[in-house]
Amino acid sequence: MEKDQQKSAPITPVTFDEFKVPTYEEWKQAAEVALKGAPFDKKMFTKTFEGITLQPIYTAENVADLKDCHAFPGAQDFLRGVKSAPQHDRLWEIAQGVDARCPRQAGELAAEELKRGATAIHPVLDYSSTHGMDVPACERRGVSICALEHLEKFFAAADPSEHELHIAAGASALPMLGMIAAWCEKHGVALSSLKGCVGADPVGSLARDGSLSRSLDSLYDEMAQTLLWAENHQCALRTILIRGSIYANAGASAVQETACALADAVAVIRAMSERGIAPDATARHLRFEVGLGANFFMEIARLRALRVLWAHVARAFGCEGESAKVNVFAETSPFTATVYDPYVNILRTSTQAFSAAVAGVDAMNVNCFDWAVRPATEQARRIARNQQIMMQTEFNFDAAVDPAGGSWYVETLTRQVEDRVWELFQKIESEGGLVKALQSGLIQNEIGAVLADRFKKLATRAERAVGNNMYANMAETPLDVPASDLAEFKAAREAKVAEIKERRCPDCLAKALKDVAESAKCGKGGQVVHAAEAFAAEALLSDLWKTLDAAGPCELKVAPLELHRWTEQYEALRKRTEDYAATTGGNVKVFLANMGPIPQHKPRADFSTGFFEVARFEVLKNDGFETVELAAEAAAKSGADAAVICSTDATYPELVPPLAKLIKEKRPDMTVFLAGAPAPEFKQSYLDAGVDDFIHVKANCLQVLTAMQKKKGMC
Repeated sequence: MEKDQQKSAPITPVTFDEFKVPTYEEWKQAAEVALKGAPFDKKMFTKTFEGITLQPIYTAENVADLKDCHAFPGAQDFLRGVKSAPQHDRLWEIAQGVDARCPRQAGELAAEELKRGATAIHPVLDYSSTHGMDVPACERRGVSICALEHLEKFFAAADPSEHELHIAAGASALPMLGMIAAWCEKHGVALSSLKGCVGADPVGSLARDGSLSRSLDSLYDEMAQTLLWAENHQCALRTILIRGSIYANAGASAVQETACALADAVAVIRAMSERGIAPDATARHLRFEVGLGANFFMEIARLRALRVLWAHVARAFGCEGESAKVNVFAETSPFTATVYDPYVNILRTSTQAFSAAVAGVDAMNVNCFDWAVRPATEQARRIARNQQIMMQTEFNFDAAVDPAGGSWYVETLTRQVEDRVWELFQKIESEGGLVKALQSGLIQNEIGAVLADRFKKLATRAERAVGNNMYANMAETPLDVPASDLAEFKAAREAKVAEIKERRCPDCLAKALKDVAESAKCGKGGQVVHAAEAFAAEALLSDLWKTLDAAGPCELKVAPLELHRWTEQYEALRKRTEDYAATTGGNVKVFLANMGPIPQHKPRADFSTGFFEVARFEVLKNDGFETVELAAEAAAKSGADAAVICSTDATYPELVPPLAKLIKEKRPDMTVFLAGAPAPEFKQSYLDAGVDDFIHVKANCLQVLTAMQKKKGMC
């Protein structure tokens, strides 16, 4: 009875009434105390590459005016998740890219991905396959497909009727779709079973390459043909792929990439409307491809902002319902992939993929950790694939429609990104659209400024890339890189092309290609049908490309957006040292002139060691010297190229002038550094005594190390 009474006793509700909710000013005062005199405005606010200043703390007041923060999932501007509430347990497609050069091998890799947990087929086409070439002309990664026979080999292991496709087809999707249609006809596969995206982005190709092989109008005509073909065959295949990743891989900020993608999509809707295709039909066949950057919360915010902004744009063109929903394919950023300390790339891609999962995407590719070094190994593919699988099976992402929803920080940042994107989008539109903005150099200049800022922050180590500009691993063993098979592959492909040309029927092929040319303006996507007939008649990719190019050359020329990686300058720096050491056996040697006992010099000795090891210089260490005479003597005998004086600010006024002077007397050619930023009142005396430069947290690390390499004759 007593136990029963205990069980039924009411539980006292837990409240937080005893805790006072501090005001922002009270919190700020406490923060200023913790800063111990450091300026609050400089230490607590962070300016991003998007031009947004991040606050140190966010409160309910920040979202007081954001009325849609409590919107039901799928309502209003689709801010709350990609799917509406009843469908929120449908997670994104796992679309791991395969880029083996050989179609058969690539197909087997795709089949392995599907067997191990991937849900979509994602062949990454090489340069030749997206530019109408039968034989690869360069080392660029990707699957080389120039004939129906090659697609047969790829699809032999990975059936496109059972899984979604994702293929970035280049400036035109017509050749690839024609080849896929021919394969379906041959194997009795219904076109209506195809789903996913085989998409073209002619303006994106123009931005990346600087030119197009045929006029933009012709490419838009082909885009219209592919769209009508998909509509006519009730094919759930998107044929337009807006590749924002092209801008991201050139160094663009999240705002710049999103604004350019929106402007590209608007140009497509207008072009399709001119060809008699309703905007809602265009929107249903359009997918955005985004490159996921390193700023976790910024990526969440910009994906949520894209969802809202696309809904606004689509509705402005009269789209409603599903056609106003954005469809997003996300890829972890090649821009942030590093050559050195490559296993850290696993951490980078994890946070990037996590941000996409939180924000909501329709399909995703996680690049392998060795992407910047070599073709992916089985281990690298397994790790990349499992990153997505773990998120879907272990992280319970199906339990929430919009995991970031309600966060004062994320909600505020989302609106700030929306405003910034819309501002740049309008600027592009006022220029006359994306093509005009590329021609005028507006886009290149905007992205170039951000890229320069990224490089500057890495050079000064205001931004840190682990294993590259900070915390270099001197014991690192480079990843094994297999010898190139390009020459062998080219020879085999040339022989195969010759064989196809020898056996095919010239008259059948000529008729099919003529039909392709004459059907450019026909309705219902007849040009894709005739392209399929041409490939069935053993047309090569170059045959179809030449037929399409006959529509007329492209007069458009723009400055191409070069692809970059954020650590490329530091990688080049370290590679110069390694190459020099391999050919000469020498290196830049840096002697640490450590003064006083270990606790006195160790902090700056450790800092200096890390500073110079970034370039893989050899650092000569010691336990410290009691006198400047002993230190100068040891420095001179070391044979080092440089000496770094390491101690404390309090001891420098007494130690630095005599020590620097003695070192210069014994070794006039030795570069003398002082570890730490000098006090203004002593700086000139240090320079007069022989100090050449100062290394500290704000020093331009890249510049200092490059100068040392030049002095050594490495560059």
